[in-house]
Amino acid sequence: MADDDSAAELVADWNDRLSAALGVPAADVDAILALAGVAAHTVVRAAAPLTTFLVGYAAGMNAHDGRPDAVSEAIAVARALASPDSGS
Repeated sequence: MADDDSAAELVADWNDRLSAALGVPAADVDAILALAGVAAHTVVRAAAPLTTFLVGYAAGMNAHDGRPDAVSEAIAVARALASPDSGS
């Protein structure tokens, strides 16, 4: 369990450092990792980084249009599309 705690701390630190360097709010790490897991398990493993990138990109574009929930909205769209019931 200590390794999991260490990894979580490293990811949290990276989230803080990278978001500050990019000039954006820190990400909801749990939500992003959960989405990556959904994409990896329901689409194909390589879809995880692509999915998280596209969700971030879409959220950034939509946030500029005054949509404060752009990240959660983009995550919801990706989750719905990756759902086994989506017909993809």
